[in-house]
Amino acid sequence: MKKILVANRGEIALRIMRSAHEMGIKTLAVFSEADRTMPFVQYADEAICIGPAPSNQSYLLGDKIIAVAKERGADAIHPGYGFLSENAVFAQKVKDAGITFIGPSPASIEVMGSKLAAKQAAQQFGVPMVPGTETPLRSLEEAKEVVKKTGFPILIKASAGGGGKGMRVVNAPEELEEQIRLAKSEAMSAFGDDAVFIEKYVGSPRHIEIQVLGDQHGNCVYLFERECSIQRRHQKLIEEAPSSVLTPAIRAAMGKCAVDVARACNYYGAGTVEFLVDEQLNFYFLEMNTRLQVEHPVTELITGLDLVKEQIKVARGETLSITQESLQINGHAIELRVCAEDPANNFLPDTGKLETYIRPQGYGVRVDDGYEQGMDIPIYYDPMIAKLIAWGSTREEARFRLLRAIEEYQVKGIRTTLPFGHWALQHPAFVEGNFDTNFIGKYFTPQCLLNEDPQLNKLAAILAAQVWQQDQLALQQEALTVNQGTSGWKKRNTLR
Repeated sequence: MKKILVANRGEIALRIMRSAHEMGIKTLAVFSEADRTMPFVQYADEAICIGPAPSNQSYLLGDKIIAVAKERGADAIHPGYGFLSENAVFAQKVKDAGITFIGPSPASIEVMGSKLAAKQAAQQFGVPMVPGTETPLRSLEEAKEVVKKTGFPILIKASAGGGGKGMRVVNAPEELEEQIRLAKSEAMSAFGDDAVFIEKYVGSPRHIEIQVLGDQHGNCVYLFERECSIQRRHQKLIEEAPSSVLTPAIRAAMGKCAVDVARACNYYGAGTVEFLVDEQLNFYFLEMNTRLQVEHPVTELITGLDLVKEQIKVARGETLSITQESLQINGHAIELRVCAEDPANNFLPDTGKLETYIRPQGYGVRVDDGYEQGMDIPIYYDPMIAKLIAWGSTREEARFRLLRAIEEYQVKGIRTTLPFGHWALQHPAFVEGNFDTNFIGKYFTPQCLLNEDPQLNKLAAILAAQVWQQDQLALQQEALTVNQGTSGWKKRNTLR
């Protein structure tokens, strides 16, 4: 493998290229017109513009990307995450073009890309499942029959879904028909497939995932777990490894199930098996992501492995150099996704120029990013601008180190999730490790950030000053009214 085309952008493109460079492999970047000056474009050995800013005119043009790879002599394509990374058709076309796809087989992607097909495959190995349907809903009457067995609340989910799209919680019978209709409509719009199914809604779950790594010779290991429960809109914001609640026995049981899920579809490469974990630490298979995850750095920091290098080695046909027995957890790592979002406004994306952008430094701090000071944050792509990760020998050391890094991270010109991260890491529920996927809904309000965000502090000070001035004016007006009252004695003395 001499040259890899990286079919992605931003921080993940740059992160892949750095590992390839360390392995002596050339890199080829493809970029949109909006990304011409991005660091990943400058870092690559070669770079080709493939279209306008919208992703459906650039980064999602699979045939064009393959044509560029062939034209420039790339013998492999790494899809990163997002875009075409879990597109089985693209993976098959890459293979048909005689180019190595750095990821699992098209068949594995296809099976695990359907939540229902994934559940059916996992059931062969007795992996625990959330009660619900095993096939797409065919009618409202079928849904009513299912609910008689599961009870309310339930969760309606898109079979081809991800990122919280096509997902609806139903709490009562009268909501069922409308929520199914909405879920199907959203699923069709997002994925071109309106198939939905029902699961029993687990009210206060943790979202814990297991990293797996397999080769093309039948070997597969699990690289322990990641706690991913702090989310907004079903998308993760803070991740850590290992989880603060799993016992060694439960970790081993979940790891075995994750490997079984991988074996169910003859999986090779890096992948993630996701589970819901209830308050009694019962775990249930959720889905498998057939790609590298955003939060992979926390696993790298506690295992000492470079997952991108491992992906490349597996794609080259090499046998895993590690065994399950040789793996061990070293310390603790926590990651904050630094997104161009306004936490005080329901985490809505923010755009603008990075007027100031200074990264934190120091021992145990890692920043995976793709922007520089002075650059604009475009509206066309995911709002994540960086991943900020801290490692420590203990969870507390990692937590305090991440707090220090957040305080050193200087970003001006846009709103980010940094103030939220600073607040969340100090909340008693996080400190104690006693939280679930409802963390933001339970504890967070915009007022929580008044002590975290200098700009919000300034606004609060201005508002307080205005209130004080209004109070002073009111007091003066009241005194004036008293002094100019209708007392007859005062009037007589004034006339004299």
